Amino acid sequence: MGPKLKLLLHFLLALQLVSGASSLVEFKNIKCEAVDKEFCTFEYCHMKSVNRTYKYISLRAKLFKLPVTNAKVNGALYQRLNGYKPFLYNITVDCCLFLKNQKSNPVASFFYDSFKGFSNLNHSCPYNHDIVLDKLTAESVNHRVTNILPFPEGEYMLNFNWMVYGSSRAVFKIYFALT
Repeated sequence: MGPKLKLLLHFLLALQLVSGASSLVEFKNIKCEAVDKEFCTFEYCHMKSVNRTYKYISLRAKLFKLPVTNAKVNGALYQRLNGYKPFLYNITVDCCLFLKNQKSNPVASFFYDSFKGFSNLNHSCPYNHDIVLDKLTAESVNHRVTNILPFPEGEYMLNFNWMVYGSSRAVFKIYFALT
């Protein structure tokens, strides 16, 4: 069985596992860490609460060694159960190849589609500019994790480890709840 078929089967199994759940997304926190401060820093990385129901997250990674022509990201989903435990997905994607053909990885496409309208990560390599995620709202993510691929209620963390030229450069974590 090929790797793409295996990935598709895992995706369909996960879909079947959590079908029937219906929830609402609420952002809890975001944490950003520049692992290699000579490569990048975060100008800002925050969650803003406008009111009780409207929250958004924003970040700006300032890159010092441009252009970036080789980047990978490891994305892992964790559920909080006496600490954060792995939940369904832990994948590593070559960003340059994925952005050339977004249909190549359905799991990565699912997560990428959640934020691509709020980010400047909308083209393939090379990257000659800072990376920005601007005002990603819970409402924009809600449809994806309630209707497209329903997840069960609980607290979750998305952990993204960004690797450029084979070394870990930055990590950011998004904490959210489905209620």
